[in-house]
Amino acid sequence: MTAVGIFGLPASGKSTLFRLVTEGKEGAVTHEGPLTLATAVVPLPDPRLDALHRLVQSRRKVPASLTFVDIGGYAQARPGRFLGPLRNVLGRMDVLVQVVRAFDHPQVPHPLGSVDPARDLANMEAEFLLGDLETVERRLARLTEERQKGARPREEIEREQELFVRLQRAMQEERPLRALDLSPEERALLQGFTLLSLKPMLVVVNLGDEDEPPNLPLPPGVVRLDAPLALEWELAQLSPDEALEMRAAYGLPPRAFREALLEALRGILDVVVFYTMNERETRAWLLPRGSTAVEAAGLIHTDMARGFIRAEVMPAAAFLQAQGDRAVVRSQGAWHLEGRDYIVQDGDILYIRFQKG
Repeated sequence: MTAVGIFGLPASGKSTLFRLVTEGKEGAVTHEGPLTLATAVVPLPDPRLDALHRLVQSRRKVPASLTFVDIGGYAQARPGRFLGPLRNVLGRMDVLVQVVRAFDHPQVPHPLGSVDPARDLANMEAEFLLGDLETVERRLARLTEERQKGARPREEIEREQELFVRLQRAMQEERPLRALDLSPEERALLQGFTLLSLKPMLVVVNLGDEDEPPNLPLPPGVVRLDAPLALEWELAQLSPDEALEMRAAYGLPPRAFREALLEALRGILDVVVFYTMNERETRAWLLPRGSTAVEAAGLIHTDMARGFIRAEVMPAAAFLQAQGDRAVVRSQGAWHLEGRDYIVQDGDILYIRFQKG
């Protein structure tokens, strides 16, 4: 399941964001060294899934979801000394959400003595780059040893060396790895390494109720959202009509911040949603954009990928427009058979045919 790590300095508002996105769930609590992790699964809103479920009338509806982890207990380390446990936890996340404080409050002092969101963001990005550079340089030293010993084919080692030299050069120029144009094969090769500046990141600037968004230079490839999180949490307790009225009074967008955040995360993750349906359940699945039918089958069950024969595919929009009449969908040419290399599109309904055993 896709994991979203929420982190930031103490008193930045990360736990408020966690409560907001989980709609008040406390989350399951675990500990790793000085860190306290609260974890909760959040279903993603999906009007398409709702419509399919109403039409098919299966016994249950299963939305796609994200796992949110509120990472507490982090305190700013000495410059250049990244806190080990935090790095390990962030390394397991698929996307990072850094909460940066931009509000002042006399009863809640900033841990660094002053409110400066640009400084806080730059400090964390510098720690990411420093830690990643150390990882890359250790790998380059190991590759040099492998080349001397002939442990692997020379061409294979040289290709990996070329990649890691590119990474080293980028970080020496203070460019995060998420800004590089890496091929799917190169990204796959890097999966076993904890490279935090490679991970997609969203920055939430936590404002006071009446604050204007600050001018904040963003690192390359980072998405930014602004919100008064404490106020958003209060508004989330109101009825929809009351919340809409109060949002207008405070000059906030009509859409709740929670919805904007979930939509932004889906965009950052660059995923598509596909659907499976039968009498038992109507289910939505998240799949990386560009994935194939056999990869979708493997997400459902490994046996489906192993014994894959073909996929029956139709767009959810066509199925809904035909009121669930598959014969109409076929007559419109929207139903088709695809092989294992078919690229799954957002909104596809898939029926996987496979050989059992």
